[in-house]
Amino acid sequence: MTIDQSAAPSTVRRGTNLPRMGDFNESVILDAVRRARDGLSRVELAGATGLSAQTVSNICRRLLDSGLLAETGKKGGRAGKPRTVLQVVPGGRYALGVHLDPAVVTYVVLDLAGQVVHSVHRPTPAVVDQESTIAEMSDTIETVIRESGAARDRILGLGLAVPGPVDFATGSVVDPPQLKGWGRVPLRDRLVEATGLPVLMDKDVIAAAVAERWAGAATHSGNFLFFYLGTGSGMGVVADDVVLRGASGNAGEVGGLDANCTTRSLVDEAVSAGVLDAAPVPGPQAVAEQLGRLADLAAAGERGAQVIIDRWARRVGKGVAAAATLLDSELVVFGGPIWPMLSERFLAVVEPMITSWPFVEKMHDIQVVNTQLGEDVGAVGAACLVLDQTLSPQPHALLIG
Repeated sequence: MTIDQSAAPSTVRRGTNLPRMGDFNESVILDAVRRARDGLSRVELAGATGLSAQTVSNICRRLLDSGLLAETGKKGGRAGKPRTVLQVVPGGRYALGVHLDPAVVTYVVLDLAGQVVHSVHRPTPAVVDQESTIAEMSDTIETVIRESGAARDRILGLGLAVPGPVDFATGSVVDPPQLKGWGRVPLRDRLVEATGLPVLMDKDVIAAAVAERWAGAATHSGNFLFFYLGTGSGMGVVADDVVLRGASGNAGEVGGLDANCTTRSLVDEAVSAGVLDAAPVPGPQAVAEQLGRLADLAAAGERGAQVIIDRWARRVGKGVAAAATLLDSELVVFGGPIWPMLSERFLAVVEPMITSWPFVEKMHDIQVVNTQLGEDVGAVGAACLVLDQTLSPQPHALLIG
């Protein structure tokens, strides 16, 4: 039987019929159904995953009983009676996501369909007192859960997206450049204690890439780059449907490119050129406001502002094009908290640079797109860390010992 690729994308993982691999196979089935916008029948699932019809039937029954899948209608087959369509139940489970950005802390509740059920934004404390800051975050998390209407026993866990570098052994951020006072705060473990929820932590740029893979522009791509533009910048990489994290989990820093690709450096450049009146007072929120003013000037036709933004875009475009060539990526996604301010002008510069890069142009097409997840992509990504870890097929689960 030929499977409709729009229903069963090529990124569906293959399963195994070994009886002791049930948990992995359940994830394979759930992942396949989740990625199919209109759902899949049991026959389609067997063809897409390589699992036997009996294995698929048994797993689907368990997923139906657990409230993760539902039978939602019928679809006609090539022969015989119509087949029952299975789809993910959005409210079957939820995940919390928190993004700690130097300017703002964003909290979201996500359902299984990757949709934001509720969100809250709070200014990032300028001065960090560990006890009061973590207590405030914990209180906000409880408020977000209550206001979202999600039953607490259906919440799988809490994801944290933070600026790098990160010490995963202690669950700490390690002196992030623009987050004074956050050096070696054991944020992950302290929030476990404060909320009683399991907590996962990752770099914001990696979390954003997971978000695009789970619920965004890269749902059907296994090889893509995510360029994150916030207070700082970085790249998240997915290759062969695996998120690359590196030896210490801190992949994604862009070295010399990053030094020239912070909101502060762009605003300082505009002040030096006389485009903006005066240097902003210290603090990421003030810098973000100045950047918004620079973007408004460019949109209004102020040539100096346009030149500065275009120059910045060309620097980013060269770096991203080189990375896409190195990794043979088929898709580049741009996003982050600052991205909406600059997206229209920025994308007009970087898109033709990347798609016409000599090696890429010769070998295959490459798409360059905006995130579909808005400025909260970091927080959405934090929640997706939980969904991905809990519900997606994890190849390491097949290792013995």
